[in-house]
Amino acid sequence: MPDGERGKERIGNERTGDEQTGNEQTGNERTGKVLIVDDEQVEREGLRAMLLRHLPGLDVELARNGREAIAKAAAFRPDLILMDIKMPGMSGLEAVDRIRRRHPDIQFVMVTAYDEFEFARQALKYGVKDYLLKPSRPAETAETVRRVLDGIAAERAERAARARASGVLARMRPVLEADLVTQLLLDHRHEIGADELAEWMGGRPERESFVMLFVLSGGGREADVRFHAALRERVHRHASGWVGALTGRHIPAIIFREPGMSYRAQAASLMQRILPLARDFPGLGLFAGIGTPQRSLAGLRQSRQEALIASADPPGPVRYRFYEDLPALRELKDRFPDKAAETAFLEHVRTGRWDRVEEMALAYCDRWETGGFPLVHAAQRMLELLWLVSRVLAETGIETPPPSFSFRMADYRALRAEVRSELDRLLQAARKIAGRMENSLVERVKRTVLQRSHEDLSLERIAAEEGVSPYHLSRLFKAETGVNYIDFLTARRMEKARALLGNPRLSLKQIAFEVGYRDPNYFSRVFRKATGLSPREYRRLRLGGEGGSGRNGEAAGDGGD
Repeated sequence: MPDGERGKERIGNERTGDEQTGNEQTGNERTGKVLIVDDEQVEREGLRAMLLRHLPGLDVELARNGREAIAKAAAFRPDLILMDIKMPGMSGLEAVDRIRRRHPDIQFVMVTAYDEFEFARQALKYGVKDYLLKPSRPAETAETVRRVLDGIAAERAERAARARASGVLARMRPVLEADLVTQLLLDHRHEIGADELAEWMGGRPERESFVMLFVLSGGGREADVRFHAALRERVHRHASGWVGALTGRHIPAIIFREPGMSYRAQAASLMQRILPLARDFPGLGLFAGIGTPQRSLAGLRQSRQEALIASADPPGPVRYRFYEDLPALRELKDRFPDKAAETAFLEHVRTGRWDRVEEMALAYCDRWETGGFPLVHAAQRMLELLWLVSRVLAETGIETPPPSFSFRMADYRALRAEVRSELDRLLQAARKIAGRMENSLVERVKRTVLQRSHEDLSLERIAAEEGVSPYHLSRLFKAETGVNYIDFLTARRMEKARALLGNPRLSLKQIAFEVGYRDPNYFSRVFRKATGLSPREYRRLRLGGEGGSGRNGEAAGDGGD
């Protein structure tokens, strides 16, 4: 059949289709841009008229051949091109190939006669979505175009959702990173474990790591916050590592070893890049203590403790110090209590067991005196321990004047007297400041959880809002309520979830978002752990089996168990 006659028959078919469908076009509105490419004018215009009748709302343009299609694709940027295969000059397949290279997002449907079927099969290899045979019924053509446009819209929505998720993760990365560092260095138990957080952060490199503790002075709170953000960016640019939260005036960082480079050279190089940054904040002082490398993440707590000791009593103009360079530590290596005893000493400071702190400090003096250790070195080591006590207090938000001995000791008895005096001064300052800070703190936090449990209320965020350290808040909350903060938050969320599950119109996904979880599957796991039932099972029991049937029951099942 000649092309002209075939086109006339097509128009006749369009009229027949319109008469048959009547008012069935209702609800077929589609938005989108379609380019029709055909060398026969009657075919082009007939196809456009048919599409606009069946799919009102489309923006349709025409092209007479492959070369014109390439130019129109660049200017019009259609979502979909209906491309005739056999055209004089450039074939439809060649035009598809050229357009696809320049505009990979454009989709194609090939239009062909029966004797060109093999060409249509070949077109599918070019990534063409579908093909239409000439002549075809208007309803079939419209359905094909509708299906392809719906697929394009779905793909774009999915890409947009992934982009939004990526943007949310990028904004959340500093929070997740700080949470991870807090768990690794302070042994906190959070709702999302350290292993899972490490995976979200891209996994940890399989090599040694060490802790650098940045201690700020001068400046002010606003400068501290801005410097913290700048420091994180600088560390990420020049090293592989994680930067923790600003706690008091401390910023801990976990730095992973660079292959073929000593950790001392690596830390010194990083400090040379960070120190100029501090000069951008007038009045802000910066000093870093650097712990020794550890083979396991669990060993990082020891490296952090070493960095804390190295940061005590900064030595003049030097802006960083390695723990292993402390002279008294080298000489005292075989006589000082092991790491477990030192860790216990610091834990007594954190928990307020000042009787045990003094008892252990005096026991150290006794051991050094019995071992014949020089008094001057014992005094230096004890002053370092007292500095360590003040640093631990600073982490809880309690800033105290730096420890110092008032006069030169002549014997160990005088050293013990000085130690008692300094510990008493630190204790009184801690009690005075802590009394002001803790006034109704736990009650405020509990009210915040009850009112805003649907928000991201990580321990770090709520501590930042209250102006205290996460460790201090965690310890205080457990002491006054008898439960961990995260357990209290989870219990509130589960209480709210149980109430919402009584509404069959809400899907599990909606309920998960409403109570503060962005992952419905994770919400289901937490709910099962808390109640022994999945959310769906709980809903069925509560609603007497009605929650799992019918349209509402199906909606309720969204999000999985």
